[in-house]
Amino acid sequence: MKYKIKNSMEINLVSDTVTKPNADMLRAMFNAKVGDDVFKQDPTVNELEAKVAAFFGMEAALFFPSGTMANQAAIKLHTQPGEQLIADKFAHIYNYEGGGVSFNSGVSCKLLEGSRGMITAQQVEEAINPPDFYHSPLTTLVALENTTNKGGGACYEMVDLVAIRKVCDQHGLKYHLDGARLWNALVAKNQNPLHYGKLFDTISVCFSKGMGTPIGSVLLMSQEHYNKVMRIRKVLGGGMRQVGFVAAAAIYALENNIERLAEDHRRAKELGVMLQRLPWIQGVEPVETNIVIFSVQPTIADLDVIEKLKQKNIAISSLGKGKLRMVTHLDYKEVMHTYVLETLEKITF
Repeated sequence: MKYKIKNSMEINLVSDTVTKPNADMLRAMFNAKVGDDVFKQDPTVNELEAKVAAFFGMEAALFFPSGTMANQAAIKLHTQPGEQLIADKFAHIYNYEGGGVSFNSGVSCKLLEGSRGMITAQQVEEAINPPDFYHSPLTTLVALENTTNKGGGACYEMVDLVAIRKVCDQHGLKYHLDGARLWNALVAKNQNPLHYGKLFDTISVCFSKGMGTPIGSVLLMSQEHYNKVMRIRKVLGGGMRQVGFVAAAAIYALENNIERLAEDHRRAKELGVMLQRLPWIQGVEPVETNIVIFSVQPTIADLDVIEKLKQKNIAISSLGKGKLRMVTHLDYKEVMHTYVLETLEKITF
């Protein structure tokens, strides 16, 4: 099937954040009942928070303008200045949140060499600083990411998450999950969201990536934590007014856009298979969800690949250090997918 290109940036595989609301989502936004959320009087926001909390079996949820702010609020909730958290070296909270861990909370990160952004219970155990050794920071938090961004959309197995939880309990550590793409993991691994709610002290979930909304994340927690996080969100400047218009988009996504993530995963895997066949590709990382990370032969510049695909109206991104990335999403349709596969097969260097 031939795909007719309408403009130079029509096929955008840079990220799953590039999606736009469809007609049904826009209709839900247009018809939303709203109020002042700072006073907790926006009925649509209240409905969203209740729905997400129930979905994960947690006591409370709070709507945030971004996943970064939700993560930063969780870190500030669980730590005190001078303390230390444990995370993988690929962690979003360390690499892509503007140094907020240190700026907002005065906390340092002990970064571990995990596998594709995922760490083990044994690694966590070994990384905990002795609490009576006052020369080193006090370890108080373990922060995981699922799926992993720089790890190529890799997903934790539930048994590994449970094992880390046991280590946290043994050492009195809090347990936070950056679940920006947790929806993808739930679909890919056929996992029960209620299991996550039982494991973690806090979970952030994003609606503006695979779920396709224009803005918004939710932080899940206990009712006790909720009252503290309300104050932290205020300190970070995250109070919003008639935000029910975007909360309505998130409700629509929650009800309509989870199961369809399997389509994104299939297309990403097919892209990975195609790339592995090409002589100008050096390697393709395992594809579990909607992220495809690959490298080209040393004689080929990453920018040349990006430019050549751009000329064919396909946009991808560079992660640096010789890694390129494609991310599938709900605006990447099957006819586009066919065109991209055909284009990749024809490109030469």
